[in-house]
Amino acid sequence: MTSSAFRKAAMKYHPDRNGTDPEADAKFKEASEAYEVLSDGERRGRYDRHGHAGLNGVAGHDFSRMNPNDIFSIFGDIFGDFFGGGGGGGRASRGVDLQTEIAISLEEVAQTNERQIEFTRNDHCDNCAGKGAEPGSKVIACDTCGGYGQVERTAGGGFFSTRVVTACPACHGRGKTITKHCKTCKGSGRQPKRRVVTVKIPAGIHDGQAVRLRGEGEPGDDGTSRGDLHCYVHVKPHPFLQRHGNDLLCELPIGFTQAALGAVIELPTLKGKQEITVPPGTQHGELIRLNKMGLPDIRNGRPGEQVVRVLVEIPRKLNSKQEELLREFAKTEDARVLPESKGFFDKLKTFFEGKGG
Repeated sequence: MTSSAFRKAAMKYHPDRNGTDPEADAKFKEASEAYEVLSDGERRGRYDRHGHAGLNGVAGHDFSRMNPNDIFSIFGDIFGDFFGGGGGGGRASRGVDLQTEIAISLEEVAQTNERQIEFTRNDHCDNCAGKGAEPGSKVIACDTCGGYGQVERTAGGGFFSTRVVTACPACHGRGKTITKHCKTCKGSGRQPKRRVVTVKIPAGIHDGQAVRLRGEGEPGDDGTSRGDLHCYVHVKPHPFLQRHGNDLLCELPIGFTQAALGAVIELPTLKGKQEITVPPGTQHGELIRLNKMGLPDIRNGRPGEQVVRVLVEIPRKLNSKQEELLREFAKTEDARVLPESKGFFDKLKTFFEGKGG
């Protein structure tokens, strides 16, 4: 008995389909035992040599010697959707996932947003309700697979040959043959449709991350199991702020007099302009941290910082008045008082003395 013959017999005589009919129960057991015998080389040899008597004393059917594909396909046919099958058309096939892209600003990342997006997907044909057949025409079982939607073939050869179950090439796994194709969709059961959905974008999302809308993709072969829509988020660059995790980095160029004497300067933030105080004596490259002025963590909502890096700019040109004032200031400086300068010039003097200069 082949696996397909056993499958048909199991579907026909299984007790769950025949109530308390003792004859059906006996035939189901007989089919199960026959399949196991033919699936086992040793048992089949005994049967060929001694007939049914050669099987006396051998344990009954336990499904352990059956191809797993056969077992699950049998149970899928008998119990239907309980095992994820669905019966004559083969197992349910999940629909195709779709993807689109949404562009948002860095300010929008700081809070939860909702966007409406419009896209096109291949959906059920309105004329044939996704069946592919012209309304009123007949749909018959596929001759190639007998309505199961799958066919079996042998791969390899000799000792290493295996049975492979694949979708029926004639009906593409549907298990049915359409006698008259739908005029609208040409038998595909699908037609392009525009759809508008609302996407909720969580606060703190990162560039390149996606929001998944379950069930907004295209329908599968069974017409019900839809794929998902993946909305990839692109965060547009900000003219002043750069993102580093949940922190924001801002570069603040100031003059050397502002760095030396201190200053109050307006700074761009995600909440608008904000004044910050640059302390007197601020050095080039120093960092000023603004607590809780960064972006929220996408998991726990905890905000990061805005980090301000001070860039001290030296003027390339001075007018006569500025140069005069700086020269007067230079006369008041004792270059050997600052530890950094003293160390450098001491090393420089030692270096030149060592060279004989």
